[in-house]
Order: sequence, then C-alpha cells, then structure tokens
Amino acid sequence: MRKHGFTRIELMIVVANIAIIAAIAIPNLLRSRMSANEGSAAGAMRTISTSEVGYQAATIEDADSDGIGDYGYLTELGAPAVGPGFIDDALASGVKSGYNFAAATNPGSDTAPPTYTATGVPMTTTTGSKYYFVDESGVIRAASGSAATSSSPVMS
Repeated sequence: MRKHGFTRIELMIVVANIAIIAAIAIPNLLRSRMSANEGSAAGAMRTISTSEVGYQAATIEDADSDGIGDYGYLTELGAPAVGPGFIDDALASGVKSGYNFAAATNPGSDTAPPTYTATGVPMTTTTGSKYYFVDESGVIRAASGSAATSSSPVMS
C-alpha cells in the first residue's frame, strides 16, 4: 500500500534550495538598500543647498544688519520664523534614510560674506558608505569610507 505525502528527504531538499536562494538574494537586497539610501542622501544634500540659497535670499535672518541674509540651520530651514519651511520635517530633524545630516552657519561680517557647510554621514556601515559635503558654492562632494570635506571629489 502506497502512502501519499512527502518524505523527509524531499522536504530537506526543498528547505536546502530555499536556503541557497536566500543566501544569494539577501546580500543583493542589502546592497540595493544601501544604494537607495546613498541616492536619497545625495538628493537631500541638493535640497539643503537649494534651501540655504532660498533662506538667505529671503533675508529671514540678518545678524549683522548688512542687508545680506544669513544661512540657516536645518531646524530653521524646516520651520523659519516667517513663511513656510524650505525642507521637510524628516530632513529638518537631521535624520533621513539611514543618514545623519547637519548644517553649520557663519553669519559673516562687514568684511566677510555669510557661509554654511552641510554634511551627510551614514548612521552605520550597512546604511551607506558614502559621506557627503556641500557649502555655499553649491558643489556637492562625496567621499567613501571617511568624512567628506571641501577638498573631497565632486559627486558624480
């Protein structure tokens, strides 16, 4: 008399095949997620750069009263004293898509114009490997494995 169903060997073969497929697919999934995070971070740096220009042009802050607006921190870009925000709340918080973002400003003086720098740093090595930098020049720079600076290569 013949019984219906699968033998233990057949089930073990199926489980082994699933494990092999998972071993191939999971690293590719992690790489694609890292690539997506890096693309999002590059876009966020563009957004920060554009928002800084808009914030300065709106002359929302003018610490030295010279008629030239100052740049803003991320929280100020997200919720300026006057008008709508220049960036979304997630970016204004400094954390988005596995990256930490920060902006530092210098209001300038009678002899020096205002400046800013912004950075994007991966939270862990699994969320990204590229570090980003932008300043008032608007040129986004990137470095792999270490902090990006004004002398890092231009992002391609």
